[in-house]
Amino acid sequence: MALRTKQAALAGGRTAGVFMLLSALAVSGCSSIRSGSNEVKTAVVDPAPDAGFIAHPERQRSRADLPFQKVWIKPGFDKNNYRELLVAPVNTRYMMEMDWLHGMSSAAWFSDVQADIAELGLYFHDQVVKAFKNDPHHRFRVVERQESQKHPALRLELALIEIDPSTPVLHALSWAGPPGTGTVAGVVNQRRAAFEGRLRDLKTNEIVATFADRDMADIAPIDLTRLTWYGPAKRIMERWAGQFVLIANRKQGEAVTDETPFTVMPF
Repeated sequence: MALRTKQAALAGGRTAGVFMLLSALAVSGCSSIRSGSNEVKTAVVDPAPDAGFIAHPERQRSRADLPFQKVWIKPGFDKNNYRELLVAPVNTRYMMEMDWLHGMSSAAWFSDVQADIAELGLYFHDQVVKAFKNDPHHRFRVVERQESQKHPALRLELALIEIDPSTPVLHALSWAGPPGTGTVAGVVNQRRAAFEGRLRDLKTNEIVATFADRDMADIAPIDLTRLTWYGPAKRIMERWAGQFVLIANRKQGEAVTDETPFTVMPF
């Protein structure tokens, strides 16, 4: 695609800058910052604005025992009453409203990104299905259609609402700027993705839970393996899929915390 070709060319043109960065890091020494707590994520990632997929976002609250930034669960809802899960196609309509997307000057690039967004919706859906099918506890049997339902079932409805574009080499070079310009806080917000979700009783059609999250990809300044604008987002989607399974399996009183919100390891 034209966008990927342009980004690959940009990566090649920045090679000299990358080597300069390596030299600077060699002087300053290797650094590593890791965290696995919801508290650290809260400190460095602001929730995304409500996109409209959830009808009553004002009911949602942050919960220390869940990894998502906004959660509402219907009083009295018990997930143990359900044995099957239908994962709906992921809604990507809200992605088309991203500000940066409409700032693109090339119609060809815009067309390429539209196709990528559709593919990302498919990827998110398939990762969630895969995670539940590979769950060693087999907490939910995944059904493809409502007609396949044999037991009480839930329908998981997801909407991708945001993905920040990422050019890895440019992120790497930002670390070589003046003191204070290449800090973790200044970089993490450039590798984000966000979703909104609903959980629906498949029989009654009643929404029994809503949730939303904005997360960031692990930060690796020298990262030439993801030369697409959406590369880091796939890792975030895989993380979300795994978290859905952990939440489905959690026992009363257990907490599911976010994985590593960010990792900075130049070497």
